[in-house]
Order: sequence, then structure tokens, then C-alpha cells
Amino acid sequence: MKITFYISLLLAGLHAVSHGHLPPNHHNGHDPNEPKHHMHHAGEAIACLKLVPNNADFAFQFFKEIILEVPNKNAFFSPVSISTAFAMLALGARSTTQTQILEGLSFNLTEIQEKEIQEGFHNLIHMLNHPESKVQLNMVNAIFLTDKLKPLKKFLDDAKALYQLEAFTTDFNNPREAEKQINDYVERKTHGKITNLVKDMDPQTVMLLGSFVFFKGNWEKSFKPEHTEEREFFVDAETTVKVPMMHQTGRFDFYFDEDLSCTVVRLHYNGSATAFLVLPAKGKMKQLEQTLVKETIQEWSDRLFKRLLSLYFPRFSISGSYEITNMLSKMGIVDVFTDQADLSGITGTPDLKVSKVVHKASLDVDERGTEAAAATAAEIMTMSLPPVIEFNRPFLMLIFDRDTNSTLFIGKIVNPAITS
Repeated sequence: MKITFYISLLLAGLHAVSHGHLPPNHHNGHDPNEPKHHMHHAGEAIACLKLVPNNADFAFQFFKEIILEVPNKNAFFSPVSISTAFAMLALGARSTTQTQILEGLSFNLTEIQEKEIQEGFHNLIHMLNHPESKVQLNMVNAIFLTDKLKPLKKFLDDAKALYQLEAFTTDFNNPREAEKQINDYVERKTHGKITNLVKDMDPQTVMLLGSFVFFKGNWEKSFKPEHTEEREFFVDAETTVKVPMMHQTGRFDFYFDEDLSCTVVRLHYNGSATAFLVLPAKGKMKQLEQTLVKETIQEWSDRLFKRLLSLYFPRFSISGSYEITNMLSKMGIVDVFTDQADLSGITGTPDLKVSKVVHKASLDVDERGTEAAAATAAEIMTMSLPPVIEFNRPFLMLIFDRDTNSTLFIGKIVNPAITS
């Protein structure tokens, strides 16, 4: 009988972030015009960039799985949180279990070695956590272990070195106390954004592995709160809700994709990330969901141009909580959840399996930003009214970190009036 443990993956996201350089280039790596202060990351970036196409493939494949699980509902998750936790788990996996995990994360093991994958994630975490960024982006990995379970020193040393893993002894025989310890830690690490993550813990649990991402940033050009007004949002043919709609007129990165019948607007924030807002034409969301791949994002990036727009975008908060074992199994990560699991690299014996994988993510979008006062004067110089782009029906929001080209968040907002 295998001993079971849980994996929890969290993301707290506040005011998604971006600024005015090229968005992630999933083929060619960094933008050559990138600011010089990023250049000292060059060695780390090379290791990171090896992961870029694979992580992007995983992100969009997982997106297709999650919207099958929650059709016609809000969906929000952090691909980088999920892939990081499972890459860390792969450190302790062996044989077919390890192969399934890495291939399920979209790695081709004939083209990249496990050592390169681990090194890439190590550099990714380090770069995402870099302190000079104007974005608050913290990635935390933690393991909670029963004192009866003695992990191998090599596993702990490697996980600490590669993933900045924090390890804690936890008395799972006292579920209430274990829940409090874990929840207090998570709440502290996510600055109060995610609370009461763990509940109804099984006293048989021996280990909980967690990957947490906390993300906070401000729009480069803020929306003025006095311009926000209640407007209608058309959820579907039968449902209309009132939402606070932010408004801003200015020059935005814009593209209309005729093939996918969708409008793309890129908003910029202070810091190292980029937000793509994608508004499909009525009746075209399904087509967009089914065909969205990393190459689509690259094409949008290449074709964006500055256009004067009157932009309406809802102020909203959404969160998603998912038990993702089934989705990962569909993507080929199977054995680790069964008695076939080989996680002997963690404890030295093959008596562990993963019983549950929980992913929590949340995002708040509001008007806040830090706007350079001198930057606004010359923006509205036309006598004619600019075209109105209003995000008043279901849309996608994709958030990337520009330094690492990582897909931080993918969200489908069907009803911004619903918070979860």
C-alpha cells in the first residue's frame, strides 16, 4: 500500500503587470532592444530560455484541459506554478514516473536532459524573484513532512539548492494543527491573499508539497477611478450583469486577428511583465480556445501596432481552485497518482504516491498605477473620436514575464461579477 501525499499549487496575483517592450518571444528569446540592466541575467536567461517553448506548450495544453473541466465559467491558473512544482517533484521521481512527469510538462527528453530542465527551473525561479524589478513577484516552494518520514539528504539538498525549498516538520496526526501551520505559512507568503488553503486534511497524509507564486504590480498608465462607471457585461445570450468598467483613451498596442476573429490589446505595467487582453467576436470564443498556441501569441506580438483607442475594461477579482489530478493524467502524468508511483528519490523507498493536486490562483484588476505626468499630454491630438473597444463580453487575459518569457497566468473571464 502506497503512502500518499498532497501537492498544493497556489498563485496570488494582484494587478497583472507589463510594460512597453516586445512581449515574450517564444521562438527567439529576448528582445535585442531590451534595457541593459537586464543583461547581467544573460547566463541565467540562456538556461531559462531552453525551457521557454516547452513551458509555453504545457501552458496552452493545460488551458485546453481546464476549460473542458469548467466550460462556460471563469478559469484562472498559473502554468509556471504547476510546472515548477512538478519539475521539483521529478527530482525525487525515478524510472517511468519521472519520464511521465517531464514529458507531461511537454519536454522532449531526446532533446533536453533532466539536468538541463532542473537547471533551467532553478534559473527561472531566481530571475522571477529578482529584487530590482518594479513588480513584486515572489516564488516560494515548501515541503511539510511528518517526522516519521525521513527524506534523503540528497533530495532535500538538491531541492533547496535548485528550488529554494523551505522544509518543515508537520504533525499530520493532528489535522487541525497541521492545517493551521500550513495555512498560516501560505497566508504569510501570499501577503494575506490566499487563506484557508488546506482543509479536511487526511490524517494519513505524510507530506505536502507546495509551490506558491505571489504577484503584484501597477499599471504603467493608471485608469482614473473617476472615469470608472457601471456598465453592462454580456455573459451570454440570456445573462447580462452590471460591472464597474474602467475607461481610458490613449494610444495602445492593438491588433485585430482576422483568422481568429478577435481583438488583441496589450496593456503595460511597471516592471517586467506584459498583459494581453483578447476579445473574441460574438460566438468565436470556442474557436479561439481550441486553436490557441504559443505561435498565436508570437504572431500577435509581431503584428501589434499603436492605435488611438477609447478602451473600456472591467475592474474585477477572480480566483480559481482546482483539483487538477485528472487533467494532468490526461496529459500523460499517470503513474505518480497510482501504486505504480516511484518516488524513491525522496525517501529511498518506493512507498509514496501523490493523492491529490490542488491549484489555487487569484487575480485582482483595478485602476491603480503610477503614471508619468509628462507622458500623457501629447497622446490625444485627434479631432475625430477614436474607436471604442469595450471588453463587455467573455474575454481572455494572458500575463507574461518579459525577462524570462514565462507564462505567469492564463485567465478566461466569462463573468467578471463572479469572484470565484
